[in-house]
Amino acid sequence: MEDLEKLRFNIRHSAAHIMAEAVMNIFPGTKIGIGPPTSDGFYYDFDCPKQLSKDDFKDIEREMKKIIKSKRKFTGEVVSRDDAIKRFYGQEYKLEIIKGIPKNEKLTIWSHESWEDICKGGHVDSTNKIKAFKLLDVAGAYWKGDEKNKMLQRVYGTAWESKEEQKKYLEKLELAAKRDHRKLGVSLDLFYFDEFSPAMPFFLPKGTFIMNELTNYMREKYKKYGYQEVITPQIFSSKLWDLSGHSSHFQENMFFTENDENKMGIKPMNCPSHYLLFRSRLHSYKDLPIRYADFGRLHRNERSGVSHGLTRVKSFSQDDSHIFCTKDQIEAEILSFLNLLQEVYEDFGFEKPTFYLSLRPENRTGNDDMWDHSESVMKSILEKSGMEFSIQDGEGAFYGPKIDITVPDALEREWQLGTVQLDFFASEKFGLNYINKDGDKENVVLIHRAIFGSLERFFGILIEHFGGSFPFWLSPDQFSLIPVSENHFEHCKNIENKLVSKGLRGKADLSNDRFNNKIRKAQQMKIPLMIIIGDKEVENNSLTIRLRNGKNLNDIKNESLIQVFEENSKINNDDGLKAVLEEI
Repeated sequence: MEDLEKLRFNIRHSAAHIMAEAVMNIFPGTKIGIGPPTSDGFYYDFDCPKQLSKDDFKDIEREMKKIIKSKRKFTGEVVSRDDAIKRFYGQEYKLEIIKGIPKNEKLTIWSHESWEDICKGGHVDSTNKIKAFKLLDVAGAYWKGDEKNKMLQRVYGTAWESKEEQKKYLEKLELAAKRDHRKLGVSLDLFYFDEFSPAMPFFLPKGTFIMNELTNYMREKYKKYGYQEVITPQIFSSKLWDLSGHSSHFQENMFFTENDENKMGIKPMNCPSHYLLFRSRLHSYKDLPIRYADFGRLHRNERSGVSHGLTRVKSFSQDDSHIFCTKDQIEAEILSFLNLLQEVYEDFGFEKPTFYLSLRPENRTGNDDMWDHSESVMKSILEKSGMEFSIQDGEGAFYGPKIDITVPDALEREWQLGTVQLDFFASEKFGLNYINKDGDKENVVLIHRAIFGSLERFFGILIEHFGGSFPFWLSPDQFSLIPVSENHFEHCKNIENKLVSKGLRGKADLSNDRFNNKIRKAQQMKIPLMIIIGDKEVENNSLTIRLRNGKNLNDIKNESLIQVFEENSKINNDDGLKAVLEEI
């Protein structure tokens, strides 16, 4: 696996260089930025005299193929800073990169004979080793990701070791495009965005239903695992954020306002408000652990260039919780959380989570002794759990190490969702303590944790994971009653009343549309059950049911339908739905 990953890295890195040469050949005067490989492709940033579009891709790909067929060798060399500056004269972005490389670091240039770039290497032997590539998209990208800098044009592509592997990937991309939550969110009447509140979603009734169901689902889990839900304010004096460290570590992502000349900050996370709750009263060791859960709305000033549908928004809520415990309780609490997390992911069809232990970042608080202790505690817990995990250096929170969890969706894309973070820092800062068995004050240990993370982001991921075909229990409309003709309207209305009175969600389609159009409309809205009512169904007091996957079930009794769903409220997929109905 490592060899294959290395090969793909080298192929994509080399393809990025070749693409940059092709663009410069076709569009003289182009300035080049950076061009790294990615997990499934590559990109390169250009300051090009022409506004690039997908219409240019054929010409660029044709030029790339010429370079690839020329069988040019990739070679690297260490050069002096002065030599590099001469060789990239006129390329202002490259010169800036050269000046930013520390003097104690080697400066290397890699060439494929006709073109060269500053990079640390990782290439195929020859251009003709690139067997399959395709350009995919072009978008704006600020130089160095800073919106104060010039907007460049970023061209994305993909490259693979074979045409077969590339075909598989492109098919997956096509399927992903059909499942894009931004498109499905509109077509399924779930949510929308408005220019008057950028990157802050408006949830329509159906979307609101699902958001509430996610919250209700988690509340049931909280009852089982001993969490207490709290509600906290959204706006606090900036003095709180100074004390918590957010002013120095997170200020650029916060919204601030003023009230009576007092600077106020809108909370980007719940942690400090929970600290205030905990310290508002005296606690004994007998009270611990205390688990506060909070679904309060949060706001983060994400840059507009990085917002992406529901997965990156400025206004959101979390299944956020903070556990206040003793040192002796750390292991049991984190292991209990990991069990809860896996239960939740299984319920939503996310299997095989991957665990990462994220260690101290460069920008952090606390001393090395604190970090050494907290990192060793987290590593020991993961080892005892029997879960496989990887180390991520430098990816911890500024106050402590954390375990991050990713899950693959139906398209095998990895999503980072859950996290659990150990914090010995907040107690010192906020005076969070309890009375121990000896009657002395002792600092409490704080555990930050989330499973969904942002509910908005989790919702967006669910839309793509299920392709909009939500599990029966989570579907805003579970059924649509479809009469064959107007003669069946009254019977449909009677059945609707019975089903709704038993807690099922849906309605009869009594519109003037033709029968086939009603079926099509229900399919487009991805409603699990299309219940068809004609003369035969009225006469036999039965139902004909069409599932959204196109399969039909005949002669289903009304009472049986109600009973089966009362007994199977958490059916997760259409196959399970069909199996339950066939048992009637």
